[in-house]
Amino acid sequence: MLVTHKKPETPLLDTVNSPADVRNIADTDLQQLADELRADMVETVSFTGGHLGAGLGVVELTVALHKVFDTPTDKIIWDVGHQVYPHKILTGRRNRMRTIRKGGGLSGFTKRSESEYDTFGAGHSSTSISAGVGMAMARDIKGEKHNIISVIGDGSITAGMAYEAMNNAHVANGRLIVILNDNDMSIDRPVGAMSAYFARHLSGDTYMAIRDIGKKVARVLPRPVGYAMAQTEEYTRTLLSGGGAFFEAMGFYYVGVVDGHNLDHLLPVLRNIKDEDDKPILLHIKTVKGKGYGPAENSADKYHGVGKFDAKTGEMVKSVSNAPKYQDVFGQSLMKHAAKDKKIVALTAAMLSGSGLIKFHDEYPDRCFDMGIAEQHVVTAAAGMACEGLKPFVALYSTFLQRAYDQVVHDVAIQNLPVRFAIDRAGLVGADGPTHAGSFDIGFLCALPNMVVMAASDEAELVHMVATAAAHDTGPIAFRYPRGEGVGIELPEDGVPLEIGKGRVMKRAKTKGKAKADVAILSFGTRMEEAEKAAEQLEADGISVTIADARFAKPLDLGLIDDLANSHKILLTLEEGAIGGFASMVLDHLAKADLFSAGLKFRPLYLPDTYISHNTPAKMYEEAGLNAAAIIEAVKSAL
Repeated sequence: MLVTHKKPETPLLDTVNSPADVRNIADTDLQQLADELRADMVETVSFTGGHLGAGLGVVELTVALHKVFDTPTDKIIWDVGHQVYPHKILTGRRNRMRTIRKGGGLSGFTKRSESEYDTFGAGHSSTSISAGVGMAMARDIKGEKHNIISVIGDGSITAGMAYEAMNNAHVANGRLIVILNDNDMSIDRPVGAMSAYFARHLSGDTYMAIRDIGKKVARVLPRPVGYAMAQTEEYTRTLLSGGGAFFEAMGFYYVGVVDGHNLDHLLPVLRNIKDEDDKPILLHIKTVKGKGYGPAENSADKYHGVGKFDAKTGEMVKSVSNAPKYQDVFGQSLMKHAAKDKKIVALTAAMLSGSGLIKFHDEYPDRCFDMGIAEQHVVTAAAGMACEGLKPFVALYSTFLQRAYDQVVHDVAIQNLPVRFAIDRAGLVGADGPTHAGSFDIGFLCALPNMVVMAASDEAELVHMVATAAAHDTGPIAFRYPRGEGVGIELPEDGVPLEIGKGRVMKRAKTKGKAKADVAILSFGTRMEEAEKAAEQLEADGISVTIADARFAKPLDLGLIDDLANSHKILLTLEEGAIGGFASMVLDHLAKADLFSAGLKFRPLYLPDTYISHNTPAKMYEEAGLNAAAIIEAVKSAL
C-alpha cells in the first residue's frame, strides 16, 4: 500500500502557468523552481506510474530552455518523449498530470494536438535532429528568425538516422541547436563505439584537467602567447575527445561538456548560443538519469518506467499476478533451446530487459547482442549470421521492427535466410498508446514471399512457437505475442515444433442434426480468450459455435478454412492487427476457392482504420471492437 505523506510545498512552481512565467523568475530563484518541479514530478508519478528517471534528469535543462528561449515561437523538439513530464508541467498542463497515460488524459509523450509547446510528436527515438533540420529549412524558406532546439540522448544519437540528420544540418542557416543529453543511460545502458567515446573521453578526468590547465595558463600569459595557448587547448580538446572534432566535421560548432544540472553553467551557455546565425551548434551536456531522487539514482534502470510507488521511500506497489509475462516466457524458452544448440544467438535493439533477454544475456553473454538503437543494422547483422550457419533470433517490438522493414525485405526475405523474428508488443499496448501499438506487422510480413508468420494464442503456444522457429531452417519465420501477462495456462516443460501452416480446432459446434453449424470463429493471436467468452454466451442463446486457432497467417491452413467454410453459415476471423492482415489472407482464399457460392457469410474483425489513444488494454480493445461483446454483436447481426 502507498504511505500517505505530506504533499511537497511548491510556492514558486504554483506561480507558473506557462513558460512566460518562468521567464519572469529571477535567475537566482530558478534552482528553487527546479527543486520544486522535481518534487512535484515525483509526487505525481508515484500516483500515476509512468516514465520518471528520464524526466528527473532534465529538470534543470527544461527550466533553462524555457527561461532562455521564447517558446513556443522558439521550438523545442524532445527526442522520444520519455523525459517531457517537467516540460508538460511548465507548459500549462500541471493540473492534468494525474491523468497522464490514462484514458482521455495526457499522453506520456509529446503530442502536437495536446499543446502548442509540443512541436513534434515522438514515441520512438532518434528523430529530433531530422525534425529540427526540416523545421529550420521551413523557417528559412519563410524568412523567419526563431530558434530550433533538438534535444537528443546519448543512447538515441547512436542510431543511424541521427547521423543522417547531422550530415544535412548545414542546410539550415544557423539558429539550429542540438543538445546532446549525455547520461550514459537510455532504457538499457547505451552500447556502441560512439557511446563509449562520450563516456570515456568527453567527461574524462584527463580531458577536463588539460582543458582547465590550458585556460588557467592562458589567463596569466601575455596576450599573443595566451592566444596561442588557447588554440593549443582547443586542439588538445578535439584531439583527446574525438567527439568535438567529429561534430565539427559534420558542420556543427561544438560546445561542451557542460554540467546539465548546474544552472549557473547552463543559462550563460544557452544565452551565448541563442540566435547564432553562423552555423548549427551542438551543445553537449552531462546529466544523471533519476537525478535528485535517491531511489531512482540507485536503481539499475534509474526508474525509467514505473508503476505506482511510495514517493517517500520509492517502494513499488506490487500487483498480484499468477501468470508470467509473454516476454519472459519467450526469453526462458529461448534459453532452453540455446542450451541444446550452440548455433542459437539472440539480437535486440537497446531492449534487453524489455524483450525478456536479460537472463539469456547473463547465461550466454557471447551469444546475446544488444546492438543499440539500430533496428536496421540488427536485422542485416542477423542475416549475415544466418549466412554463416548460425540461428539468429531477432527480438524487437512490433513498432520497432517497422523501422527495419526494408532490411527484412531485401536482406532476409529475398535471400530466403532463416532469421527468426520474435515480435513483442503485438496488438494494442495500453498506456503507451498508438506509438507503441503493434498494428501492422501481420500485413507487412504476410506480403513477403518466403515468410512464415505465426501468432501465439496463449503463453503455452508461445513456448511451442519458439521451438518451431528454432527448428525451422529453410527460410525466415516470425511469431508475435502481446505485451503483459499471459492467461495463466500451465506451461509445457519443453516446446514441440508445430507443423508449418497447420491450425487447430479448439471446440467443435454441436449441430443437432443441422446441415451446418451457425458460426465458426477463427482466431489469430490472443483474442482467443475473448472468442471463448463470446462462444459461451452465444451458445447460451442457442447459437452453435466452433472455435479454431489459426496459429499461422502464412502459410494458411487451407484445409481448416475449407472445413469451417463448408460446415458453417458464418465464418468470423479475429486478429490483433490492422486491415490487410490475417483476414485479408483468408478472404483471398475464400474468393479464389469459390467458397461464397454456397451462401457463406464472412465477418472479419480487426483493428479499425484509426489510431486508438492510450487507455487500459481492455478499454482499447472495447473501442476497437475486438472483445467478446463485439464478437457476439457481429455474429447476431450476421444471423
